[in-house]
Amino acid sequence: MKALLAIILVFFIACCSLGCISKSSEANLDDHRTNKTNIILLMGDDHGWEETGYNGHPFLKTPVLDDMAKNGMVLDKFYSAHPSCSPTRGSIITGRHPNRYGTFTPGWSIRPEEISLAQLIKDKGYATAHFGKWHLGPVKATSPTNPGAMGFDTWVSHDNFFEMDPMLSRNGAPPIKMEGEGSEVVIDETISFISDSKKRDIPFFTVVWFGSPHEPYQALPEDLALYKNLPDSLGNTLVGLTSLKTGTRVNRPLDSVLQERFAEITAMDRAIGKLRNYLKKEGIRDNTLIWYCGDNGIPPSGLYNSMFHGLKGTVYEGGTRVPGIIEWPEGISGPISSDVHTVTTDIFTTLAEVIGFELPDRPLDGISLIPVVQREMKERPKPICFWNFDITHLTDTNQYIKPELQVGATPLVKKSGDVFTRTFRNFHHKTIDEKDYSGDRAILDNRYKLVIANRNSELAKELYNIQDDPGETNNLIDDYPNIAVDLERQMKVWQRSVLESLMGKDYKVHRKIEKKQKSMIEGVCNWQPFLTIVFSLDFARTQ
Repeated sequence: MKALLAIILVFFIACCSLGCISKSSEANLDDHRTNKTNIILLMGDDHGWEETGYNGHPFLKTPVLDDMAKNGMVLDKFYSAHPSCSPTRGSIITGRHPNRYGTFTPGWSIRPEEISLAQLIKDKGYATAHFGKWHLGPVKATSPTNPGAMGFDTWVSHDNFFEMDPMLSRNGAPPIKMEGEGSEVVIDETISFISDSKKRDIPFFTVVWFGSPHEPYQALPEDLALYKNLPDSLGNTLVGLTSLKTGTRVNRPLDSVLQERFAEITAMDRAIGKLRNYLKKEGIRDNTLIWYCGDNGIPPSGLYNSMFHGLKGTVYEGGTRVPGIIEWPEGISGPISSDVHTVTTDIFTTLAEVIGFELPDRPLDGISLIPVVQREMKERPKPICFWNFDITHLTDTNQYIKPELQVGATPLVKKSGDVFTRTFRNFHHKTIDEKDYSGDRAILDNRYKLVIANRNSELAKELYNIQDDPGETNNLIDDYPNIAVDLERQMKVWQRSVLESLMGKDYKVHRKIEKKQKSMIEGVCNWQPFLTIVFSLDFARTQ
């Protein structure tokens, strides 16, 4: 018996040791879940990859983002899920490509049946809030897709973009003017919310979507002064943008336009700095994960000497590659820079691992970036797909949401038809045919990117080695036809999945993935190997 007990003890210790070793990285995350890591998602509006100091812009001053890059993780090859704003915002809220739920372009709403990031985080005991640009439907109280309906306890938000002295709605009430520089206004609201959460001893999740640097541009004199000496040659180029006076399209010299745009970016950067300073003063910066990114690439009115091909609205690098930084002192010891291809849909899945909520039982398009943060992932396990759905062929205009609920509530400088606001839409999609697969699209693996686009009523296919040719200058489609065929096949399979989601098939099942039940000693070591050994030995003794 002594020998038998000795054998059992040795096996028990060995099994527990193996269990503890295999769970070491999980234990690290469990600490953050126990301590309830605070989460802040920040996003600039139309802020392209090159428009930061840390990415080498020759004029822009972004000292706060630069400091975040020095102290956190730079996602150097970070992409927006779509080359325009509403769809990308939906990808963050759902972890899914926006075509799955009909948020095809700006002005198309999300669907009420989507499972929101805020809903899942709220279920874990967090206070949740949204500030700034929403653009996934009206923010008014009667909207079934306002921030409150999507899981945010409180919101001070705008249907669309905004400038200085913004008109914002508080929790769905009629909008009121809130005086001040737009980025600072929403950051002040964010700080107030965090302060309240801290007093209540509740962890917080807040989404701050700035109105900057979306045109029309408006900036403070002191910020404009920083960019008064841009090259004179820029004055020879005219660009179109919205007039602050009339809300209609005007053409202006690029030098004065860029002066205003760069000033807006600097003001946004300063507002982020105000938030970081507050977190530090309150002693909660270390345990707060801040994730900054843009929602799509640079628009024509902001273009200066880009290394990328394409602009906002295109599936090329210039339309989808955006700045991405994660600052999390307790979880990331910077500076770290990652070349792994990452995308806004990854935010949802990553936060699921950080906070510990269950993933919805429906198709998701993102992956967790915790292995990237822990420097374990060197390549992405699955490609990223981009798709501008062709809305011109839609024939079924059966509204998904009652039209009166989709009418915008917050004033906008930019005129649309005869009104200074936006009305949203979303249609039922009952069947799939071949035309549904159309629209400019691209698929990006770890090296190659296939672009399929309509060119003068003809289908053009282009293949680029993004690793060696980020400017997409050398089309390799004739050199590597087999790679192009394989990528196109993968994209078609993915599109089919997206279209099935668009038809509403995901909404028939609302259950979530069940957690794997784990029996553990003190939350770490598993009893099962020990019990297996005991029963095996006992069985041998009785034979």
